[in-house]
Amino acid sequence: MNKPALLVMAAGVGKRYGGLKQIDPVGPHGEIVIDYSIYDAKRAGFEKVVFVIRREFMKDFRKAIGDRIAKHIAVDYAFQELSKVPTWFSVPETRKKPWGTTQAVLSAAGQISEPFAVINADDYYGVMSYMVLADRLRIATDNDGIGDYSMVGFVLRNTLSDFGTVTRGVCKLDAAGMLAGVNELTAIVKDGKGAMYTDAAGAKHKLTGAEVVSMNFWGFTRSMFGHCARIFEDFLKEKGSEEKTESVIPGTVDQLIREKKAHVSVLHSTDAVFGVNYKEDKLVIAEHIRTLIANGTYPDKLWS
Repeated sequence: MNKPALLVMAAGVGKRYGGLKQIDPVGPHGEIVIDYSIYDAKRAGFEKVVFVIRREFMKDFRKAIGDRIAKHIAVDYAFQELSKVPTWFSVPETRKKPWGTTQAVLSAAGQISEPFAVINADDYYGVMSYMVLADRLRIATDNDGIGDYSMVGFVLRNTLSDFGTVTRGVCKLDAAGMLAGVNELTAIVKDGKGAMYTDAAGAKHKLTGAEVVSMNFWGFTRSMFGHCARIFEDFLKEKGSEEKTESVIPGTVDQLIREKKAHVSVLHSTDAVFGVNYKEDKLVIAEHIRTLIANGTYPDKLWS
């Protein structure tokens, strides 16, 4: 039976909050979101974590996060870098940031040989989410070259922020409940009990709020690295000259489904999920953590 690894996409952490030292605690003893993610993953049966970070944050990241986590689970690092591209490609001078989450996953190809989960470093997913995905990854096996992948799906209204817009991959499910496609939508905001998003042309569209969405909580076998490499190269050929366009995992998965190169099971969790898009979101998570400590889900001091 497979023993899964956890890939944590953390390359944007320092940039988003102005430096690792400014990441606010959400737990009573200084714990941050990543602490709770790793704690939940460890008790679900994950045995290794690989942090994808920016090389310039390595020293600060290890001091603030990595060395503490390494006392409880095996830790490794991979680096997402703007210059980490095929030799035939020249990075445009105007490009300032890495190439998106497809490249982030690809960056860890040398560190992972087992089935693995992918999460965002600054999102809180809940205990059950790790349990259901770990169970699925333990039996994941590609068949005839078709990737045996999975995704934990969440209800859109449970993932929105009170403090601004978010980006979500809105999912289409087939009759069997498998993932049939992912449509990445940006600028989603709450709208009463539903939601609304603004498209690239500036037009506004209503959503019910009940849509199943991706929060970048994926389960893959190692074959995903080969797919990411191919799709990332195609992206560079077509859009590599653009200043800000990114190749993202929801789009990569959607392409693999259309190419019939992956079957993606949609798993469901009843846990509350919180995306940390704004510093104010952490106040909401902190309150939720206090409730979970009170009901015994977490100990007061997480790594005691």
